Amino acid sequence: MRVVSINDISGTDREVHFKEGVSYRPILRKDGMGFSIHKTVIPKGNKGFWHYKNHLESCYCIEGEGLLVNLETNEKHKIVPDVVYSLDKNDKHSFEAITDVVLISVFNPAVVGNEIHLEDGSYAEVL
Repeated sequence: MRVVSINDISGTDREVHFKEGVSYRPILRKDGMGFSIHKTVIPKGNKGFWHYKNHLESCYCIEGEGLLVNLETNEKHKIVPDVVYSLDKNDKHSFEAITDVVLISVFNPAVVGNEIHLEDGSYAEVL
């Protein structure tokens, strides 16, 4: 059994700052679950362009309002609390925080822990 508080991982290698916000990662590859879980905080006004071509991701919005855009189709989705969205390896997308946003994300395969977005918007392939 594993019990983790976000408060206990603040300031450790499981707290990863990236251009648009911060990601707290209580479950990582080394924890052996086959997926990773992230609490991602994106401050109001920040916008990211991402393409997780090496991962699948599902996000559950627990706070705030954002705008998710499929960059291939220009399809737009308002993301608010209790909305879940999933991305496959082909989904180039942007996300803009209209207000401060908090997302709980699940990645498959699990991330190692210190990944930040590469130039193409992806995380490196997990080997």
